[in-house]
Amino acid sequence: MPYGYIGSMKARPGCRDDVVSILLSGTDGLRAAGCQLYVVSVATDDDDTIWVSEVWDSKEQHDASLQLPQTRAAIGRAMPMLTGEFSSREVTVAGGLGVRAD
Repeated sequence: MPYGYIGSMKARPGCRDDVVSILLSGTDGLRAAGCQLYVVSVATDDDDTIWVSEVWDSKEQHDASLQLPQTRAAIGRAMPMLTGEFSSREVTVAGGLGVRAD
């Protein structure tokens, strides 16, 4: 079954859109790295929180993606704009539109 990861992060006031741009700029190599789904979301009633939902072929591929040079560079650019408040949840993906549940 595919590996799922849902995380949130808090941006410093006024930085949310810049962080979202950074997160979305690094998506080019994700499919080749084993990513089936990568969605960055924000709430209309919260100016600081960013949600990222991911589906990967495996946990190992997700973990390996965090070591890619472009991923490391994006993390380095975004970190100064974040408060350090993070949440995350690993999930087992049962299926869904556009997701391969092998």
